[in-house]
Amino acid sequence: MVSEAALSHIPGPPAPPIVGHTLRIVRDSYGLQQTSIARYGSVYKVKLLGTWRVNLCGADALEMVLLDQHQNFSSKVGWDALKRLFPGGLMLQDFAEHRQNRRIMQAAFRAPALRDYTHRMADAMQSLVAEWPVGKEFLFYDAIKDLTLRLGCSVFMGLPPDGDLARKLNRAFINEIRAALSVIRYPVPFTPMWHGVRGRAFLRDTFRSLIAERRAAPGEDFFSQMCLAKDEDGKGWSEDEILDQFNFLMMAAHDTTSTALSTMIWALGAHPEWQDILAAEVAQIGDGPLDNDALALMTQTEQVFKEALRLVPPVPFIPRYAIEGFTWKGFDIPAGTAITLNPGITMLSPEFFTDPERFDPSRFSPNRAEDQAHKFAWTPFGGGAHKCIGMHFSTLQVKLFIATLLRKRRVALAKPSATEWQRMPIPQPKNRLPVILHHVATP
Repeated sequence: MVSEAALSHIPGPPAPPIVGHTLRIVRDSYGLQQTSIARYGSVYKVKLLGTWRVNLCGADALEMVLLDQHQNFSSKVGWDALKRLFPGGLMLQDFAEHRQNRRIMQAAFRAPALRDYTHRMADAMQSLVAEWPVGKEFLFYDAIKDLTLRLGCSVFMGLPPDGDLARKLNRAFINEIRAALSVIRYPVPFTPMWHGVRGRAFLRDTFRSLIAERRAAPGEDFFSQMCLAKDEDGKGWSEDEILDQFNFLMMAAHDTTSTALSTMIWALGAHPEWQDILAAEVAQIGDGPLDNDALALMTQTEQVFKEALRLVPPVPFIPRYAIEGFTWKGFDIPAGTAITLNPGITMLSPEFFTDPERFDPSRFSPNRAEDQAHKFAWTPFGGGAHKCIGMHFSTLQVKLFIATLLRKRRVALAKPSATEWQRMPIPQPKNRLPVILHHVATP
C-alpha cells in the first residue's frame, strides 16, 4: 500500500494520529463521506485501520472501476481482510481465475436450479416463520439471521433445518462472520478470530464429508449442484475449491439477506400503507404454491425490496486495489493505492433520486424508473465482472419470505420511534428491530 506522502496531493479530512479516521468511520461512515464530498469533492483520502485509502465517489467512479476495462482494479487484494477465513471465494479472485470459477458456479444458478431451490425454500420457510411468536415482542434482526442460516442448511445443503448438525453449522457460520469483522486479525486464543478459524475448520470438515455422497447421489440442494457444476468446457471444481466457494457463498447469502429483510420489515412497520399494498399483492396470487411464476407477479414487493437496498445496502462500500497508476478527475493515483467505492452514498444522491432520504418504492415503478438515470445509480449488487451472482436468487428468497409472512401475519414496530442503522461493518438496526406480529383478521 502507498504512503501518505505519495497521496499528499489528494485532499482529505485531518487524520488523528495512530487510529486515523477508523473510529469516525465506524461511528458515522455516511456522515464522514457526505461532509468530505461537500468539502473536498468526489476524490479524497482517509486512513482506515492503518492504511491510506482513496475514496472515488459517484456513479461515474463506480462504472469506471467496476467495469475495469483495463483489468487494473483487484478485488482479491481489495478484500484482503477476508482472506484468512474465506480464501478462494469468488469475491477474492481476479480476472481469468474469477471468470473461470464464475462460469462453473453459474451452473448452480440456472433457471431449473432456481425453480428447485424455490420449491425447497417454500416448505422450510413456512415452518420456520410459524415458530415466531404472535402478539409478543421479539427482535426481528436476530430472528431473521437465525432463519436464513437454518434455511441455508435446508436449501443450500439439503439438511433438516432443525437438526443437531444444522445447529452446529449455524454456530460455526456465526463464529466465522464475527471473526471476519473483528479488529484482531490473528487467532489469539479465545478471540473472535480464534473461534472463527475453528469454525471454518469444522465447516470444511463437514462439507468435505458430504462431497462424495452428493456426487454419487446428488439432490436438488445447492451443495449438490456445486459438486456437479461444470463450465461449457466440462471443467468442474476440486474438493478444496468446492469447500472454499461454498463456505464464502453461505456467508455472503446469509448476511446480505438478513440486512435486506430487516430493512424491508422496518419499512413496512413504519409505512403501514405499503404493508397493505404488499398484503393485497400477496392476496391476489391466491393460496396456491409460491412457485417462481407466482413470485414473478409480486412487482410491488420487488419495488419495496429495491428501495430497501437503496436506503440500507448490505455492502455500502466496495474496496479495490490499483495494480497500476491511473488518473481520475484530474488526480494522479499511484500504483498500489487502496481504493474505496461508495455505492451507499451514491444511492442517496439527489442527482438521481427525488427526495433521496425518503422511503418511496414508487421511484422504481416503470413510469419513474429513477434507478435508470445512470447505469450505476443503483448498485446494491455491485457491477461488472463481480456483480452478485446470487442477485436473482436473493430476489426470489425475499419475495417468498414476504408472501409467506403476509399470508398469515401483519407486523408492527414495537418501538415506532426512528430506527437508527449501524452501517459498518455489516449494516443492521442498532436496536435489532423489536417487532410484534399479529394474526391476519379473517372475515
